[in-house]
Amino acid sequence: MKPSEEGTTRNKTSSIVFVMLGFSHCPDMKVVFFILFLCIYIFMVLGNLMILVIINMDPVFHTPMYFFLRNLSFLEICYTSVAPPRLLVSPLSTDTSITFAGCAAQMYFFLLFGETDCCLLAAMTYDHYQATCNPLHYMDIMNKKVCMQLAVSSWICGNLVALGHTTFIFSLPFRGSNVINHFFCEIQPVLMLLCGDTYWNELQIILAAAFVILMPFLLILMSYGLIISSVLKIRSAKERYKAFSTFFSHLTVVISFYRMAVFIYICPKSSYSLDMDKVLSLFYSVVTPILNPVIYSLRNREVKEALFKMRMELFHLNS
Repeated sequence: MKPSEEGTTRNKTSSIVFVMLGFSHCPDMKVVFFILFLCIYIFMVLGNLMILVIINMDPVFHTPMYFFLRNLSFLEICYTSVAPPRLLVSPLSTDTSITFAGCAAQMYFFLLFGETDCCLLAAMTYDHYQATCNPLHYMDIMNKKVCMQLAVSSWICGNLVALGHTTFIFSLPFRGSNVINHFFCEIQPVLMLLCGDTYWNELQIILAAAFVILMPFLLILMSYGLIISSVLKIRSAKERYKAFSTFFSHLTVVISFYRMAVFIYICPKSSYSLDMDKVLSLFYSVVTPILNPVIYSLRNREVKEALFKMRMELFHLNS
């Protein structure tokens, strides 16, 4: 291809306006979807904001564990604010279009927050491992510098992955069709709009996704193995139960997040339909983030006590 032709093709590609199908095949459910998504989104945002406020206000929570939890809560708000807002707008508007640049930005931020989430969960597991297996040296090992390095590294890794995937996909030529069978610019539906055979492009993305998703997951599994081994050596049944309670809470969040991520990004698109893909994407982009405020606040004794204390202080101020 000549340079002039290549430049023309790039200009045509960048001027594409995509149309999101979303859940248009269920027109009778528009109002139900709007109310459901709005309630879920508000609960998720308020729940994570509550965690952020409590951790910042109470010095009791100025520990490595709650440092990572504060980062996770902030990340969940950002992560869930990429795709769901379109779900709230689409039932009320007939315009479901998105520009080429807007689609690329949406994919970038969704991958950024998603991959950072993967790395941050691995960092939280490492923190849990040190707290369980090295309790006497825990505060020396997990000092402020180490915690900050782990958090920053998670964001850097997420940025590199998101930038790499987004740049690679949106630098390829798109064909005539501009209809995305999804409610946001997810990788697989966008790949289907590329010119020619996308097998090698899909394979490269699957291999990259397998590396960036499975590496933190393997680190988490190794840490869990060491944690279980250490907890089983505790003689006190009460202390053993307390350790396992925290362990299973974190495990629930990890499994819920990684199970969906592996199925969406590592399995080839021929193994499932796009309608199923939309349902799964809805689950891990909207439903899974709700687990964070539920598990880490409603089931956390220290957070519940701090919340009760805050409510009592507000009650005394108003009385």
